[in-house]
Amino acid sequence: MKRLREGYTTGVCAAAAALASVLWQTAGQCPKQIAYTLPSGKTLSLPVEAVEKYVCGVRKDSGDDPDQTNGCLVCVMVQILEMKGIISFQAGKGVGIVTRKGLPIPVGEPAINPIPREMITKAIRSIIGTRRAVVTISVPDGEQIAERTFNSRLGIVGGISILGTTGIVRPMSEEAVRESLRLELSMCRAEYGTACAMVTGYAGENYLRRRFSDNGSIILCSNYLGYLLDCAEEMGMQTILLAGAAGKLIKPAADIMYLHSHTAGGQREIICTHAALLGASTEQVQQLYRCNTTVEMQEQLSEMPFAVTVWKKIADAVCENCRKRTHFHIKMGVILLDREQRVLAETASVPDVVKEWRRH
Repeated sequence: MKRLREGYTTGVCAAAAALASVLWQTAGQCPKQIAYTLPSGKTLSLPVEAVEKYVCGVRKDSGDDPDQTNGCLVCVMVQILEMKGIISFQAGKGVGIVTRKGLPIPVGEPAINPIPREMITKAIRSIIGTRRAVVTISVPDGEQIAERTFNSRLGIVGGISILGTTGIVRPMSEEAVRESLRLELSMCRAEYGTACAMVTGYAGENYLRRRFSDNGSIILCSNYLGYLLDCAEEMGMQTILLAGAAGKLIKPAADIMYLHSHTAGGQREIICTHAALLGASTEQVQQLYRCNTTVEMQEQLSEMPFAVTVWKKIADAVCENCRKRTHFHIKMGVILLDREQRVLAETASVPDVVKEWRRH
């Protein structure tokens, strides 16, 4: 099997471009290559593009990772001042501005994360010492790229974020997705308090917005339900409303907390088990077991007299296992939807949970 190629982050691009801009101003010409040393000690040789006078660009290379920012040009202009002082940051075209609390960067600041700021500062200080400087970062197509990222949900407007911790993009890594989801939950906690809704997909989000016009915060957890429940407990959340299509959201009834279909199924076994516990005959269980999809099982189950109770028991099991995941520190309600966004079942706790969620 071919080993996947690693890439480097927008933070590395910005730091290398900043170093190139300073070298251009102090040495008299724009370097064609920059030797940039990562926090790990590994040194990269990065091509530099001269965009305009003292504005240098380094193109993002995500390796074999399917990154939305792959190939974008990160451009930096460093204004070097004579007096001693701090290095400050400005957002140029295509770099976002933070508009909501909960991110590691204050509201109103450019969306340049702390570690990239440290990397850029260190690179500049290696040449100009203690002098003050103003760093302007731009990404020409950043606004268009941002539309395909989590930025709008995170309250970052006008472009992409300059990200990175190690400087390396590891192929197929889920770290960035998990971090974005954690940040969204952190922002929810900062803005709305200790109650939120989590949905497994847009069907759940659309349903909640339609049913509750004055809804609270809604977090799209996608496949990362267990991870976000862990984060919620850590952040001191007290109330969570879970909603989503049954095909995905019934998995926690079997204690499956990572919901991607490539990792685990279990829907057939969950439905058959609860049907059997409620008195389904061997023939009925076999009939359900022969179905290929959750939708097909729902259709078969609807013709059986205990269908409503089966879905109710599954919703209860989902709720119980999710509460167990948080050591019973969080009050929860669960709403299971069919593919037409109609309610199959909801737990008895939903009204109280919704009251808390809407109040926040």
